[in-house]
Amino acid sequence: MANEEQLTILRQGAETAWNEWRMENHDERISLSGADLHGADLRKANLRKAHLRKADLCKADLHGANLSWADLRRANLSETDLSKAYIRRADLHGANLNGADLSGANISWAELGEADLRGANLRKADLSGTNLRKADLRKADLSYADLRKANLSEANLEGATLVGCNIYAISAWGLKMKDAMQRDLVITPKNEPDIIVDNIEVAQFIYLLLHNEKIRDVIDTIAKKAVLILGRFTPERKAVLDALRTELRRRGYLPILFDFEKPSSKDFTETIKILAGMSLFIIADISNPRSSPLELQATVPEYMVPFALIIQNGEEPFAMFKDLYIKHKKWVMAPLVYNSVEGLISILDTAIIGPAMQVHKEILMEKAAEMPLRYEEDYKTRE
Repeated sequence: MANEEQLTILRQGAETAWNEWRMENHDERISLSGADLHGADLRKANLRKAHLRKADLCKADLHGANLSWADLRRANLSETDLSKAYIRRADLHGANLNGADLSGANISWAELGEADLRGANLRKADLSGTNLRKADLRKADLSYADLRKANLSEANLEGATLVGCNIYAISAWGLKMKDAMQRDLVITPKNEPDIIVDNIEVAQFIYLLLHNEKIRDVIDTIAKKAVLILGRFTPERKAVLDALRTELRRRGYLPILFDFEKPSSKDFTETIKILAGMSLFIIADISNPRSSPLELQATVPEYMVPFALIIQNGEEPFAMFKDLYIKHKKWVMAPLVYNSVEGLISILDTAIIGPAMQVHKEILMEKAAEMPLRYEEDYKTRE
């Protein structure tokens, strides 16, 4: 039951009477379980460690409120404004957050198992380490949310939006993803170069490939669709890479972008080799190169994978490129000079994808051919 005295003070105003009272009574247990706070103005309220189990907070304004460590189990928070609220380590197991606004909220390491988050706005929310097991996230917007180390096992994400999320080390067994929008998912920690994919299941697999040598043996399962895109991540160059990724995605491929501009705590040569080895073909923009010479020198001699190279008109290939091309031109295509992003995309099928697939076919035929043998008898002088 709710403490009526505390409830009366809270209803007098969260930013004035309530927060002042809490400062003066910071050790007092906040007992608001089952309280009727429907539509209440609780902006920036200090409700840290408050007991709000089964409380009715439907349509309440909790913008910027502090609900860290609060007990909100089975509470009704439907259509509640929790934007930019601090909800770290709160217990919201089974809570009703249908249609709630949680944009920009810090919900890290919170308990949201079996919670109803249908249609919730979770844009840019910090959900790192949060337990969302069996949560209902149908049609929720998780754009740019931080989902690192979150538990999404058996969650329902049908029709949800997952764009630009960081999903490093998530648990995602048994997900329901029908009609979900998945795009630009980052699978690496913040201190490593971004590896970006468009599917949670693929994301988990690629991460395992990078960190588990044994599982690399199953690389063929996605090698028929993965396309590695290399180039600089400066604003001008990234516009080209993003356009290629978008168009490849539309054609049913699985584009993988690797940002070499970021500092790396790992050996990126090993990483690029893994990604190259699992790719159907590789597109590398060698305009104004910085890392591309090292990337290509590390991969071209090692892998018989089609390399479709592009370069903006007016630029010159790096000094060592001609040697790479001469030695490995069976799978390194002559650089395609383009004038604009639009022009490049207009010939993507005929000048890049088509030729790359033809090279891929030729490589497969060469690999399948029997190796010729020479015999001693062929060199003996016949009498």
